[in-house]
Amino acid sequence: MIANYNPQEIEKKWQQKWAEDKLYEVTEDHTKPKWYALTMFPYTSGNLHIGHWYAMCPSDVHARFKRMQGYNVLHPMGFDAFGLPAENAAIKQGIHPATWTMQNVENMRQQLKSIGAIYDWSREVITCLPDYYKWTQWFFLKLYQANLAYRGRAPVNWCPECQTVLANEQVVGDGFCERCGAAVSQRDLEQWFFRTTKYADELLEYNGINWPERIKIMQKNWIGKSVGVEISFTLEGNEDEEIKVFTTRPDTIFGVTYIVLAPEHPLVAKLTLPERKAEVEAYITKSRRQTEIERLSTEKEKDGVFTGAYVINKISGERVAVWIADYVLLSYGTGVVMGVPAHDDRDFAFATKYKIPIRIVIAPPDWHGEELEKAYIEPGTMVNSEQFNGLASEKGIEAVSDFLEQKGYGGRTINYRIRDWLISRQRYWGAPIPMIYCDNCGIVPVPEKDLPVLLPEDAEFRPAGESPLKYNEQFVNTTCPQCSAPAKRETDTMDTFMCSSWYFLRYASPHCETVALDTDKVKYWLPVDLYTGGAEHAVMHLLYARFFTKALRDMGLVDFDEPFTRLFNQGIIIADKQKMSKSRGNVVTPDRYVSELGADAVRVYLMFVGPWEQGGEWNDSGISGMSRWLNRVWRLVLEEYYPKHAGGEDKAERDLKRIIHQTIKKVTEDIERCRFNTMIAALMELTNYLAKLKETGNVKNENWQEAVNTLMLLLTPTTPHLAEELWQRSGNEYSINNQRWPDWDENLTKDDEVTLVVQVNGKLRDRITVPVSITEVEAKKMVLDRPRIKSYIEGKQIIKFIFIRGRLVNLVVR
Repeated sequence: MIANYNPQEIEKKWQQKWAEDKLYEVTEDHTKPKWYALTMFPYTSGNLHIGHWYAMCPSDVHARFKRMQGYNVLHPMGFDAFGLPAENAAIKQGIHPATWTMQNVENMRQQLKSIGAIYDWSREVITCLPDYYKWTQWFFLKLYQANLAYRGRAPVNWCPECQTVLANEQVVGDGFCERCGAAVSQRDLEQWFFRTTKYADELLEYNGINWPERIKIMQKNWIGKSVGVEISFTLEGNEDEEIKVFTTRPDTIFGVTYIVLAPEHPLVAKLTLPERKAEVEAYITKSRRQTEIERLSTEKEKDGVFTGAYVINKISGERVAVWIADYVLLSYGTGVVMGVPAHDDRDFAFATKYKIPIRIVIAPPDWHGEELEKAYIEPGTMVNSEQFNGLASEKGIEAVSDFLEQKGYGGRTINYRIRDWLISRQRYWGAPIPMIYCDNCGIVPVPEKDLPVLLPEDAEFRPAGESPLKYNEQFVNTTCPQCSAPAKRETDTMDTFMCSSWYFLRYASPHCETVALDTDKVKYWLPVDLYTGGAEHAVMHLLYARFFTKALRDMGLVDFDEPFTRLFNQGIIIADKQKMSKSRGNVVTPDRYVSELGADAVRVYLMFVGPWEQGGEWNDSGISGMSRWLNRVWRLVLEEYYPKHAGGEDKAERDLKRIIHQTIKKVTEDIERCRFNTMIAALMELTNYLAKLKETGNVKNENWQEAVNTLMLLLTPTTPHLAEELWQRSGNEYSINNQRWPDWDENLTKDDEVTLVVQVNGKLRDRITVPVSITEVEAKKMVLDRPRIKSYIEGKQIIKFIFIRGRLVNLVVR
């Protein structure tokens, strides 16, 4: 009698054995093709929930599969460990952020190890440790030396609860902090930026990489490339003062009846008339309490204030009123837009509200001079446009652009929605920005030999809108590296996305103390072959990592253009038909299920619950079903097989071989394509088939054992502990994880027999099983001999016999 399946005991045994043998530690091996599989590392929040496992288990299956195919597989893990939650914990719980973070790291590391993944833990990186953030600071200096890092004063998104600056991507909904949900306002601060805009055009290209279309679309929309014309308007009464406007529709220039400046535009104070000053200043104050997202919301009613000033439209000579409105942003284009209410929905609503003239300059088809009920934004014919009348608007764009350039009134240009990446954060728990401020020398970089600039352990946490580092005199006060005079350190820290923009590079040489990147090792492992994680990172982490890689390439530090060759985004696991959240109380933690049913059961269920890219709903009865299946596999493999006779039966032997090769092909193709749910279904079908075959005993013992060995090999990526135990108990050589993935023979996957549908006058009348090689003559004889068919054609004339090989026969009779 065989022992019962005890997954907890088995999993503990093999995880310990694999760790002792360093089974999954890898080095560079030029005799094998390499495969770098990476899952986005988790933030150190304290506990892994089932959503983390949903990201990690299927990616581990794929990595194990590639390893069995003969690849030298790097599948590392680490922790994204800087960030505001640790600092908030320090304030609320009276615990140091480092203590809180490292306690969480320890807990999460143990949870991750329980998955049974092939993570090479010898390469672990933790971004809050000095041996990591030393090199984060070094990269900052490299970007500064390359003129890709700079300091400038700019309006920023300010969270009053978190007491810090937020990147545009961290403001969600109609102007709320993605972390705490507080309403976000605007402030002007001196900030550090990275010139992501320099790479805007290249970031729009995805040559040589396999990424989901929706991610590319999200990034392209965020970058927001617009091709248009910059047009100059002259300030009335001062011909030396010009206001420049960017537009993608120069064909509508004769329809401009007002222009709008962003409230924060530096010209507003200069051109506002005294009698309009109070109203304008009040409006500016109001607009600064709103975020960019609130200002641009399509649901918000557009409002503004007239400055009292006018400009001259050079091309028409007309006088045009100057307004300010919060739907115009200083950071996009020139911070000025031209109002063409007849041909822009937003302008139409604004002009209607303030009774500004609406002039039609692009005529719709069949237009006869009547007023428009709404803005006409489609192509049409230019009218009320002097020498351009009668031109199709598409041709008018080019013609007007040419005219503006000839007259010196404007010129073609390109604008982008993307802004430079604001990396300054007014908080403690981040990598200190390695810059010094000297009264004599100005801004001075910290010398590389003095890195890392360490975070002081005795920080004072005050929710005052300034970095706690400001109050630490020992940290702030230093000497200038150039003149040795007293100087001050930068007290802002870096956005944590800086840490995750290069962590995938550090895994190649995580313990190198002399350089950030070991060139030879980076050349061997990079770029990442398969990167997996959530689609929510499309316009932050994924975009920043691409920018970072391209910047390092241009510095000669790496020799590739893109960090991640293939990207796959998993869906989400929901519970009680809702997204999991602590506030709803529906967060599912894996620990309980691992202790009750085993990690392999959790792994299987997560892959079976639905297509990986879509996700699915957690269900306790579903995982129990997976546990029962694994118990069936246990008994199937270990209970003795009794062949009916030594020679076996030919048909049973052929069927077994065919089913095995079909399953190998199906499982292989499904894992390659990350179709894990159908892969599991194929393994279940094979289990059912073998269970029925075992009852008959119709195949030879050696063929049965070969089939069972194949089942174990195919199970290995998904249920590594169970497969290893069964492999050992079956008398095979340790380790199954080092065995070669089985191949299939395409010829052996083909069925010997097929089912033909038999129709009479197009209606289904019978089904017959026939050899795959059956000819039309043979099929006709077989069909006509069938008693069931005879009853439908008796006394009738066969007009036509239609034979479609492998599919159907149709008798046309009358």
